[in-house]
Amino acid sequence: LWINGRSIQGLNYDPSSWDRAARGDAVLLSKAKGGETIQFQIEMACNGMFGDPGTRGPYSKEAVSPFVFQACELRAFDPLAWQLFYDFSVLVDLANEHDKGLDPTRAGELLFELNRFANVYDENDRNTWRAAHEIIKPMYQKKNGATTHEISAIGHAHIDTAWLWPLAETWRKCERTFSSQTAYMDDYAEYKFACSQAYQYEIIRQRNPDLYKRIKDRHKRGQWICVGGTWIEPDCNIPSGEALVRQFLYGQRFFEKEFGKRCNEFWNPDVFGYNGQLPQIMRGAGISRFLTQKLSWNKFTKPPHHTFNWQGIDGSEVLAHFPPSDTYNSNCSVREVRHSVSNYKDHDRSRRSYYLFGYGDGGGGPTRHMLEYLRRMNDTQGLPRVKIESSDQFFKQLEADCSDLPTIIGELYFELHRATYTTQGAVKRGNRKCEIALHEAEFLQAMKWWLARGTKQKIRGDSSWSYPHAQIDELWKTTLLNQFHDILPGSSITLVYEDAAKHHQEVLDGAQGVRGDALRDLTEFLGGYNDGAFKNKTLTPINTLGFARREVVQLPQGELRIADAPSYGFGEFVDASDEVSIEPTKNGWIVENGQLLAVVSKSGRVSSLIENQTEREALAGDANVFQIFDDRPTSWDAWDVDPFHLETARDCGPAHSAKVVTQSNLRGEIRFEHHVGRKSAITQTIRLDAHARRLEMHCEVDWQEDHKFLKVAFPVNVRAMNATYEMQFGNVERPTHFNTPGDLAKFEVPLHKWFDLSEHGFGVSILSESKYGGSVLGNVMRLSLLRAPTSPDPKADRGKHVFAYAIVPHPDGWREAEIVAEAAAFNSPMLLSVGNLLRRSFVSVDSPNLVLDTVKKAEDSDALVLRFYECHGGRGVARVKLDVPFKSARLCNLLEDAGARLKVSGDEIEIEYRPYQIVSVLVS
Repeated sequence: LWINGRSIQGLNYDPSSWDRAARGDAVLLSKAKGGETIQFQIEMACNGMFGDPGTRGPYSKEAVSPFVFQACELRAFDPLAWQLFYDFSVLVDLANEHDKGLDPTRAGELLFELNRFANVYDENDRNTWRAAHEIIKPMYQKKNGATTHEISAIGHAHIDTAWLWPLAETWRKCERTFSSQTAYMDDYAEYKFACSQAYQYEIIRQRNPDLYKRIKDRHKRGQWICVGGTWIEPDCNIPSGEALVRQFLYGQRFFEKEFGKRCNEFWNPDVFGYNGQLPQIMRGAGISRFLTQKLSWNKFTKPPHHTFNWQGIDGSEVLAHFPPSDTYNSNCSVREVRHSVSNYKDHDRSRRSYYLFGYGDGGGGPTRHMLEYLRRMNDTQGLPRVKIESSDQFFKQLEADCSDLPTIIGELYFELHRATYTTQGAVKRGNRKCEIALHEAEFLQAMKWWLARGTKQKIRGDSSWSYPHAQIDELWKTTLLNQFHDILPGSSITLVYEDAAKHHQEVLDGAQGVRGDALRDLTEFLGGYNDGAFKNKTLTPINTLGFARREVVQLPQGELRIADAPSYGFGEFVDASDEVSIEPTKNGWIVENGQLLAVVSKSGRVSSLIENQTEREALAGDANVFQIFDDRPTSWDAWDVDPFHLETARDCGPAHSAKVVTQSNLRGEIRFEHHVGRKSAITQTIRLDAHARRLEMHCEVDWQEDHKFLKVAFPVNVRAMNATYEMQFGNVERPTHFNTPGDLAKFEVPLHKWFDLSEHGFGVSILSESKYGGSVLGNVMRLSLLRAPTSPDPKADRGKHVFAYAIVPHPDGWREAEIVAEAAAFNSPMLLSVGNLLRRSFVSVDSPNLVLDTVKKAEDSDALVLRFYECHGGRGVARVKLDVPFKSARLCNLLEDAGARLKVSGDEIEIEYRPYQIVSVLVS
C-alpha cells in the first residue's frame, strides 16, 4: 500500500493462516470526518509468499487460484469489538490447554467464566458486549507466582535475500515488510522488531529514503533493533575464513556508521551448520553472543541444550542460545508460547528464553493479531511471563540469570541439508575463484600503494598511486551477497543462479583488472619495465601465497618452465632438478617423477601410487573411480542427500578413449573420455609435473542426469578412526565409521581445499579446487562432484562444468607434509607479469604453521593489515620479515581496532601465537 508516494504497509491475504487474514487490512486514516478523498496505490506481486503462483509452495502439488484482484472493502474500526475479540480469544486458547499440563484449578476457572461470558454475550446485540467483557476482564488480573519461566519476545521477519525469488523481489519484500513494521510501532509503543543483514538496509537506503528515515527514527526510539553484525546472513560451511571476516567487517562498519552502534550478537537462525572457528571470528568482530535455531531440525541427534557456552577450536567462547520454540517464525499462539517453556532443555540452569515471532523466510514479520495476543500474555496465570525486549536486554538478563552453563566445543554440525555442499557446483566454483582473485588484488595493490607512499612519489606521472578502496569494497560486497545461505548452498531458483553467474563474472573481471593495474604499476615502479624486457615479453612469476614454491608454470605461448618464488613475492625461472617420464605398459602407462610413481590404466583409473621417499603404496585398490548414486531424498530436493543413497553406489564404466597428450621432461598428461550415467560425458586429464608431490585430475564434464549424485572414490592403504578436513582458518576431525547415530549423521561433510586420512608414519590427502563436499568411510575417501535435483531449480547443475582435484600421498602426518601449503598452491597458480623483476619476498614467516592468509590496506588508516592463522594446532613464536619500509606493528581485532604493540627488530616483527589462533596485525 502506497499513500501519497510513501510505502505504508505490506498486504497479503491467506484465509488458511492461523491469524485469519495475516495482513489483509491497513489503516488509511486513523480518524475520518467523512467525505474525505484519499489517493492510494496497491503494488502487487503476482506470486505467493514462496514463489510459484501455481502451487502453495515449492514442495506441494496442491493447486491454488491464479492471482486475481477480487475485492477491496472500506471499513470503520470498532475498538470495543477488537478488544473483546482478543480478550476472549486468548482465554479460549488457554482453556483448550487443559489436557496439556494447564493447572486444573486454572482450567476449571476459565471454563466457568467463559461459560458465563457465553450466556451473556450476543454478537448481534451490542448492548451485551460491555457486560460480557466485564466477566472476562478479571481473568487477566490472575498473575503468575514468584517463580515462572520468563520469555523475552522480539518481532522478526526472516527475509531470505534470495531463494524462491530473485534479488529484485527481495528489494520489494523488504519495502513491504519494513513499511508494515514501522507502521505498527506507532500503534504499539512496546513493540520491538529485530532486523539483521546490512545489505537489506542498504537497498532500502538507496531505493526508499523515506522508509529508511522511518527506520532510523524507530531505531532512535528503541523499537527498531539492529542485530547480526554481518553484511548478509551467510552460509557458514562454504565461504573462506577471510570471507567470513569480511561479512563482519562490512556489516559492523555499516551498522556503526548508519546507526551509531555495533551489534553484540551474531544472528544467523537459518543456516546449515556452523564451523568451529566462528566463536573466534565473532569475538574478533566485537560479538560475544550467538543466536540460531536451525539445529533443532537435526535428524539423528537433537542438540542437548538451548542455552550454552560455545567454544571454538582455539578456545574462544560465546554465549549461544537456540529459541526453544524451535522456529524463528513463531506465531504468538497460546499453544506455541506454552510449548516454548515445556520444550526448554535448561530449566536447571536458566529461567529465561527468547521468542522470535512473525512471518519469515518470505518476509512479512509480525501482524497486529500477534501483537494483540502478546499484550494479553504479559503476566497471565497459565502462561509464562512474556515481555517484548531487545536482543541486548534479553542477553544481558540471560547472562545474569545463567549458572553453571554447559560448554559445547567445535563445529555445530547440522544433521540435515548435507547436499548443500555440492548442489549448484558453478556458483561454488565462482565463489572460490572470486575469493582468490580478491586476495591477489588486495595484496598487489597494497604493496604498490605502500612502496609508492614510502617514497612519496607516484607510480606513473599521469595517475594517482592511491589504493582503490571503493572498487575493492564493491567487489567484496558482491561476493559476500552471493554467500547468502540460500544462494551459495545451491537451494534457490534458476533466476538466482543466473544473477549469481553474472555477479561472479563481474567480480572476477573487476578483481583481475585491479590486480593487473597493480602488477603493471609495481613493475614500472621497481624498474622491471626496461625496453628489452618489454619487447621480448620477459616474464616474472609472482607468488601471492605465504609459502615458498617451486612448480611448473605454462607461459602464454604454451612453453613449460620451472618457476621458483618466495612467500608473497617475485620469483624466477630455474632449471629443473627433476623430470617426468611416461612409459607405456600392456594395460596403460607408468607415470613417474622424483616424488611419485603412478600406474594409470587405459580405463582412466589409478591402480597404484607409490610415494618414492617411503616406497609406500598409497592405494588399496583402483582409485580415481567415478561413482554414480541414486539421489532421491525424502524431502528438500536441492538441500538433502539421505544416508540410503550410499547403498546405491555404482562404479562408472571404463574410459572409452585414452591417449597421452603431453610428454615432456616437465609434464606428463594422459587424457581420457568417459561416458557416465545415461547422458553425461567426462573428459579427464591426469597430470604429473616435475617437482610435484601431487597427481592431478582436471575434468570437463557435460552433466545431463536427473536425481543422480556423481562422486570420485579413492580407496587408500591407510587405517584411522578419524579423518581430517580443512575448514575456515583450521581443520576438524570426523569419524570414518558409523559406530553411533552421531557418527552416522556425518556420512557427508563439508571441506575446503583438502581432506586427509593418516596413520602413524604415512597418509593420503585429497585436494579440491572447487568442491566442498566429501566423506571418508573406512579407508575409502570420496570427493562429491555433481548433483541433479529438480526443485526448486529444474536446471540445477545440468550443463558444462570444469573442476580439478588431486591426490597427495605423504610420509608422516598431514602437518609434517605441509598439506595446507600444498592445497593452497593447487588452488592458486602463480601469476605471470611482463617485465624483469628481481627476486623478492615482500612478507614471509619463519613458522610453517602460522599461515599469512591476507595482506591488505587498513580500512581507516595508512597501515597495512596482515592476517595470520595457526593451522596445525600448535603454539610458538614466529618472526615475520617485511621487505618494505615500516616503523611499528601492533595487534588488532578483525574490525582493525588497534591493540597491543608488538616487538620489532629491524625488518622483523615477533608474534606469539597459540593453537588455531587468528592473528591480525597493523603495520605502520
